[in-house]
Amino acid sequence: MKKHNFSAGPCILPQEVLKKASEAVVNFNGLNLSLIEISHRSKDFIEVMETARSLVKELLELPAGYSVLFLQGGASLEFLMSAYNLMKVDGKAAYLDTGAWSSKAIKEAQALGEVTIMGSSKDKGFNYIPKNYTVPTDVDFVHVTSNNTIYGTQLKEFPKTDALLVCDMSSDIFSKKIDFTQFDLIYAGAQKNMGPAGTTLVIVKDEILGKTGRKIPAMLDYKVHIDKDSMFNTPPVFPVYVSMLTLQWVKKLGGLEAIEKLNEAKAAILYDEIDRNPLFKGYAAVEDRSLMNVTFNLTDDSKQAAFDKLWNDAGISGLKGHRSVGGYRASIYNAMPIESIQVLVDAMIKLEEQA
Repeated sequence: MKKHNFSAGPCILPQEVLKKASEAVVNFNGLNLSLIEISHRSKDFIEVMETARSLVKELLELPAGYSVLFLQGGASLEFLMSAYNLMKVDGKAAYLDTGAWSSKAIKEAQALGEVTIMGSSKDKGFNYIPKNYTVPTDVDFVHVTSNNTIYGTQLKEFPKTDALLVCDMSSDIFSKKIDFTQFDLIYAGAQKNMGPAGTTLVIVKDEILGKTGRKIPAMLDYKVHIDKDSMFNTPPVFPVYVSMLTLQWVKKLGGLEAIEKLNEAKAAILYDEIDRNPLFKGYAAVEDRSLMNVTFNLTDDSKQAAFDKLWNDAGISGLKGHRSVGGYRASIYNAMPIESIQVLVDAMIKLEEQA
């Protein structure tokens, strides 16, 4: 039986993407060679890279002047690279602290310059998004994390600033339609909502680079990677290919407008049951709830064994909450079918019926 995969990452992928990817591993483009053994300099893979980059621009409706990169190192490396490329010598940056990943990004930036924390929700276990904070005017850039996988919170609006705006979109990229041109730099690890672990999407406005006054190591310099079309070093060919397939799948569904409606419908089914069922309670503040990661707890911990048996017997995988929060976390990324949401809801209803 196929599992209902609620894992926070690596993420669930569309079945048709997995099928095409598996075929390419055996025989790619009729070459009688595997995708993972052909040269990244071959015309076949260069076409993959160019198609993937083009789809990013198309789906996000990015104008000329933005470069798209597929790099390595995950968002964790981007915590450092973003600061390296945008923070001036003796510079400053402002961060919104909404969880574990923003806290790690702050730590990396502090190694290069002064960091101001605009707002933080640490006081309540990061279960809400800070409001009414002041955005500093004397900073090189402002950094936010759009969705917080561990805590199940998501930004509904972004800071207004004359400084550069940077966003870590690792877990909700391509999940909804917004104005992506408000950002000067976007980065996202593929493994949350786009593809397998191993590549990181970076979108950067060209005109903002080369202004820090610092010498940047080649592997950390966005301009170097742009000049080499994401092939300064050997790219992760399989994750880039699977990401391309996933982007084609999103386009075929109708793009971000269509996928957003599906994501809203899926989240509504699950949140409605959490709010209706007296045996469950949501972790994140209602107004800040994520469409990607639904975090919730039992109201009676003595029911844990019974509930765990119900969802395991139903073929559900990856539902356990992060160790820092506990409880449960249902990650319902783009590829999660609505039928799997209903299987989880049915398990929640059965627990109530047993009570």
